[in-house]
Amino acid sequence: MQFRSMASSFQYRLRRERKPASVADWREAARRALPEMIWAYVDDGAEGCRTKARNEAAFDEYRLRQICLTGVAAPKLAKRFAGTDLSMPFALAPTGMTALSHWSGDVACAQAAEAAGIRYTLSGACSYTPEEVAAATQEKHWFQLYCFGDPDTIGKLVERAQSAGYTALFVTVDTPVRGHRESETRTGSTVPPTLTPGTAWDFMRHPLWTWGALRKKRTVPILYAEMERARAGESDLQRAARVQARMMMLDLHWDDMRWVRDRWKGKLYIKGLLDPDDAERAVVEIGADGVVVSNHGGRQLDHALAALDALPAIRERLGARGEVLMDGGIRRGSDIIKALCLGADGVFVGRPYVYGLAAGGRQGVKEVIDLLRADLHRTMVLMGCPDVAKLDRSWVL
Repeated sequence: MQFRSMASSFQYRLRRERKPASVADWREAARRALPEMIWAYVDDGAEGCRTKARNEAAFDEYRLRQICLTGVAAPKLAKRFAGTDLSMPFALAPTGMTALSHWSGDVACAQAAEAAGIRYTLSGACSYTPEEVAAATQEKHWFQLYCFGDPDTIGKLVERAQSAGYTALFVTVDTPVRGHRESETRTGSTVPPTLTPGTAWDFMRHPLWTWGALRKKRTVPILYAEMERARAGESDLQRAARVQARMMMLDLHWDDMRWVRDRWKGKLYIKGLLDPDDAERAVVEIGADGVVVSNHGGRQLDHALAALDALPAIRERLGARGEVLMDGGIRRGSDIIKALCLGADGVFVGRPYVYGLAAGGRQGVKEVIDLLRADLHRTMVLMGCPDVAKLDRSWVL
């Protein structure tokens, strides 16, 4: 009874808070909603977080061109990429273990995305299975694959995603080892997690989060837990951690990408590239439909190029031979516009929607998407640009 009273009181305070006006506001709401250990996982970057910070700062290097008296009142925001017509030029990026942020996890994110006319990319480190997400949604979403483990395991994941109706596969290649995220180490957000009396007290201070985690038990990468039978007395969390540690692939090679290309019948994208040579090889030699310019949100190699800094050279190298998508540092609609101007065919948004999920569940994800839509519309009107399809280098200074 006392627990329910605490949860009800906390929920009431949340409703009385001021409405978030920016992604930064949603970030602060998420920070308050989550235990410290979980917040470290959601928001941390590798080592000194230089790459993560540069991802955001790179957008400040560009100015938007403004043309007045154009009569633009209803700019077109629709865009097609990854073989899908979208209402806006962005989709939701794959983020692992979304149910750590809110028990509704991947299902809520996919439902909010399709309601907005865009798509969700289900992570290979998902909290809900591909089949569960497909059953809970109406549209066909996309799947992200980590090439962890043996070919038989990877092949089965590819088959499951295909059978469940996912239409595009994004193979992430920038994780041969796990980046060192210092805040995660300090707070015990390790694999497996390090629990202390202080951790337990922190969970008690966040009753809504704790209630959801205990009730739904979606706090592990579910596909990892399914890959091996449990040992005696072993929890799902311990099994998932054991599988992940065993399956990190330091020897991942281009031949593995050819193997995946041969088995996946839909659109295929190689995700996590920053070098033009790699991008060209992915499209020309492997036969990928495109690439995602990304540094894993600054969570892997610190001091790497910001995704936006790497984008123009990759666009120039590929030309019209393949789609160029990107993620990393997107916090406003104007950031999306700048990425499109610099050559992106489409953009992925990661942390912002996770902030919304943490602070407000499915409704929070919806409101973050709506916020970015409003940003896009307003910025296009102020620029005097009638259609996102017309954005190019001439619109940035």
